[in-house]
Amino acid sequence: MHILLGPAPAADDAAAGHARDAWRLVRPEAPDDPADGASPVPRRFREVPWEQLGEAVGATLRSLPAEEAARIRWVVPSCREVIPQLLASGVSPDRCWDLTLCQRILTGVASFPDGTLDYTPTVPLDPQQQERPPGRLPTPRADPAQISLFDAPAAARGPARPDAAVLAAEFRAQEAAVRASPAASRLRLLLAAESQGGLIAQEIEREGLPWDRAVHEALLEDLLGPRPPEGQRPQKMQALAERIAEQWGLPRVNPDSPQELLRAMQSVGITVDSTRKHALLEWAEHGGTRAPRRREMIAPVLEYKGLYRLWTANGWHWLDEWVRDGRFHARYVVGGVITGRWAAHGGGALQIPHAVREAVRADPGWVLTVADASQVEPRILAAMAQDRALAVAGQGRDLYEGIARLGERTGSALTERKAAKVALLGAMYGASTGEAGALVPHLRRMFPEAIGLVEQAASVGERGGQVRTWLGRTSPLPDADWSAAVADVSTAAAEARSVRLRRAQGRFTRNFIVQGTAAEWAMCWMGEIRRRLRGAGTGDPAGPDGAGADDAPGPLRTRLVFFVHDEVVLHGPAEEAPAVRAIVREAAAAAGRLLFGQAPVEFPLTVAQVSSYAEAK
Repeated sequence: MHILLGPAPAADDAAAGHARDAWRLVRPEAPDDPADGASPVPRRFREVPWEQLGEAVGATLRSLPAEEAARIRWVVPSCREVIPQLLASGVSPDRCWDLTLCQRILTGVASFPDGTLDYTPTVPLDPQQQERPPGRLPTPRADPAQISLFDAPAAARGPARPDAAVLAAEFRAQEAAVRASPAASRLRLLLAAESQGGLIAQEIEREGLPWDRAVHEALLEDLLGPRPPEGQRPQKMQALAERIAEQWGLPRVNPDSPQELLRAMQSVGITVDSTRKHALLEWAEHGGTRAPRRREMIAPVLEYKGLYRLWTANGWHWLDEWVRDGRFHARYVVGGVITGRWAAHGGGALQIPHAVREAVRADPGWVLTVADASQVEPRILAAMAQDRALAVAGQGRDLYEGIARLGERTGSALTERKAAKVALLGAMYGASTGEAGALVPHLRRMFPEAIGLVEQAASVGERGGQVRTWLGRTSPLPDADWSAAVADVSTAAAEARSVRLRRAQGRFTRNFIVQGTAAEWAMCWMGEIRRRLRGAGTGDPAGPDGAGADDAPGPLRTRLVFFVHDEVVLHGPAEEAPAVRAIVREAAAAAGRLLFGQAPVEFPLTVAQVSSYAEAK
């Protein structure tokens, strides 16, 4: 059963803006006939005030047997818009369909030149898609009403927000496109997983990662000194700036400005063209007998840069803005990276520096479960390519170590773990020079299916073509400027540029298929974790959002509270820790089966159950 949640039709021009006075619960498969009055399960539609939307959804769920309620898929214009309202009412749906996220994926799939998906949106929901042709990379937005750099953009005057009837038509268009697709099962799984990701992202944001403000402030004071007055550097950073100037024999150095710092360095003989750490270290190491002196010259600069990153990225201002009531509320952008990986909407949610991880602390009597998937992308490649040799190399052990042992048995040059890792990552990311480039041919002989798959994807990209992930997410076409540039071989310089651009696009498509499929696995993994936590059950799922656990004794209190690429953090009572440890491991294996069936690929985890996030690393 599907129930769509959408705004009621606007009664007048004033309501056509962003008013939320009335919303409808709609059966999108049914004609838009008169309402059913007070019935909590609408046969066609039911209208409620926006403020009561969560209560109406809750009433619908309570009116049904648990198994039937769990099978409802709630269709929403976007999880970011609707789910917080439901969560605020204590309602957390089992399954959903995010029309905006699904439209973005389907528009990309429909741009593939084979024409296997016939889909045109009935109404544009994704702002990114409104600004570019289907399948094209986004271009910078220019606001004609903004006449100078410092003007505020003009107020948006777009069309009225789509109402429930329009959204229902879009849902039917999406459903029809999926049903007619020759890859319907995979595509439906992708859309379900992406939508479930949208739901989980909102739950994580509301739940929040436990954060001890006092510990964080103590860490800052220890590393930076007391909180400075507004507009001043922390005490220890100021002392370092003065030390740099004194050591270099200059009256003043401003390390906060890369341009000023670069000029100061060049004036004292530090001949670099960048203030980046790797440039400074490279300059020091190439100093011969003067290397120790060079390292001494740059040491306070490197120390300052580290403290500056902490101060600006996770200092007192960050703490004031992002930590509320002892929780860091990460704001994720589902599918924010073109491969399907999540991005963060401020706050640095995709990277918590080691310096402040001690502040991430479980509540008294509770525990953090930190589960990190090991070598996901190479294992994904083995499954996609159906390369049994690569899959077996990672069974029950470190994958790179397994490759090295296989190399020893077969007489390959890949007999050390480090070399195996360099070679395999080089193959996935398109390394053609250096150590990785030299080792890839050995890897190709050992794992022809896996290396052949990424090289085929690279070849498609170099020709300006599109590739797909395992479930069907489609890479965008290069823009017109790229096409014009690679076609220009009129001079030696233009031809060299054409080659560089083609190779860069090949590296993108080579990695797109692997990273994108790894993102799909991660969403299925989280969906399985969520399903099992809610039902405390095990067993194979019906999908990433599962219709219900098959042996579920009851929900656990543990919740997902953080996610970054291949790692999840859960927070829950200590007595649930053994069950949660089993759940995250079983969910990883189930996600692999969901995508790849019985392929002999394992997805091992490193699981730590700790009181502080710092203890997990």
